[in-house]
Amino acid sequence: MCPHPDPSARPATPDLFTECRVVHPHGELDLTTSTDFGLTLADARAGIGRPFLIVDLSDVTFMDGSALTPLCAAWADCRARHGWVRLVRGPVSAGLVLRATGLTPRFPWYASAQDAWVGSPSRRGPKGGEPGGPA
Repeated sequence: MCPHPDPSARPATPDLFTECRVVHPHGELDLTTSTDFGLTLADARAGIGRPFLIVDLSDVTFMDGSALTPLCAAWADCRARHGWVRLVRGPVSAGLVLRATGLTPRFPWYASAQDAWVGSPSRRGPKGGEPGGPA
């Protein structure tokens, strides 16, 4: 669906997906990459109109709490402009961070970008098959 960016570039790149933007980070989302991740999310929301943003975490290998600041900023901006942010299922660590901070209702999991676009949440948690993750 979306081309994979050069791994030496920013940790995520926005792609146009119908009327929505897809950000597809790769590798680790941690303190060392959260600034670039935040810039990528801001770039994806740039412009006027209702921002619909899908963050596809399927190629993320690890996520810690530092990724929450840019994700929550994106959520607040999109929501204020009558849009949304949706997450494609990522690593177990992402599910644990979201669950520990009480953000699972704000960021339910979707199995794919297509499911996120149509608003069909996954019944499973983070990739790795753990049930009971964000629903």
